Amino acid sequence: MKIESLTHHGMGRATDGTLVTRVLAGEEIELLTDGSARILTPSADRVAAPCRHFKSCGGCAMQHGSDELVSRWKMGIVETALRAHGIETDIRGIHTSPARSRRRAKFSGRRTKKGALVGFHARGSDMVVAVPDCMLLVSQIAAVIPALEELTIIAATRKSEVALTVTDTPNGPDVHVGTDKELTGELRIELANFAQRHKLARLVWADEPVVTILPPVQVFGGAEVAPPPSAFLQATRDGEGALLEAVQETVGKSKKIVDLFSGCGTFSLPLAAKAEVHAVEGFGPMLDALDAGWRHAKGLKKVTTEARDLFRRPLEVDELKKYNAAVIDPPRAGAEAQVDRLADCDIPIVAMVSCNPVTFARDAKVLLDGGYTLNWIKVVDQFRWSPHVELAASFTRS
Repeated sequence: MKIESLTHHGMGRATDGTLVTRVLAGEEIELLTDGSARILTPSADRVAAPCRHFKSCGGCAMQHGSDELVSRWKMGIVETALRAHGIETDIRGIHTSPARSRRRAKFSGRRTKKGALVGFHARGSDMVVAVPDCMLLVSQIAAVIPALEELTIIAATRKSEVALTVTDTPNGPDVHVGTDKELTGELRIELANFAQRHKLARLVWADEPVVTILPPVQVFGGAEVAPPPSAFLQATRDGEGALLEAVQETVGKSKKIVDLFSGCGTFSLPLAAKAEVHAVEGFGPMLDALDAGWRHAKGLKKVTTEARDLFRRPLEVDELKKYNAAVIDPPRAGAEAQVDRLADCDIPIVAMVSCNPVTFARDAKVLLDGGYTLNWIKVVDQFRWSPHVELAASFTRS
């Protein structure tokens, strides 16, 4: 059969509608009984996968395609989402984070007869695949995998699987263990010794911080912020920088900015170098971290915070009118209620960041119908070789 196109999940769609993994548009293939494909006529864009784990690991979908192809494909995902709402605009290309730049990873850990296995799941399977040479992760995270194997033996039973989320910080790894195992006094002592021995910044068991040796800080605009466990964080520092650059260009010289879905201050704190910022976020502990970071930083203008569920209680038009720019970075579901209010207000500038082109296009249409102009979009690929794509967009109102 022949592959006609790629879906937004990176699956090849054959002429009869069959979906096939790890193939490219234009290729002629033979479909094997196990569902895999034997390539008869390869695409000119086919390359050798750079990672030796690609065939067994389910973490990456597109390592068999050239960088140029993946970039075109991801920009095409954005264009398709926009086209569904009749939107055309200038797409300023794509910024792709380099290999070995992911600063957070969620591993799965299982005990074995000989010890433990830590890695990612195989595609469509609960089988755990070891990934010691993963091409996505910063070296600091890869280096902690042996320690995670030791931690799995502590945290997992012979039949259970544990989740091990590791975030790279300047003060060492921040490790969060997802487990149902009871945290006893004896276990606390064992975990404290483990954290000391492996030089962890923080170790969190389920939702409870067990030990913090050094603050697990991230740096936002010169401010050091220690996010609470499981707080949202951009996947790569490189991608975060590209999104921030687009936001800064959009807001320009604005002096009063509201940052909606602010998180721990990814945009609020850098923007506070030149403007007063009001940060609004639904999860209070993230705002506490943002506020503490601002108070200890030097040279920043006033930053205020407000804990508020923007899905149920969006900022109203009369609350928005005091600002001359808005930054909005909602989760994958988008921000219908808040965007409705923005469309009715007089804020002249809106910088929107999105991790879902489909909900972005829906929300962008509301702003356009409300009188805004979509000036440009910058596509950002922090999740290299995956179907995930992000973007930053600039809106202005006359």
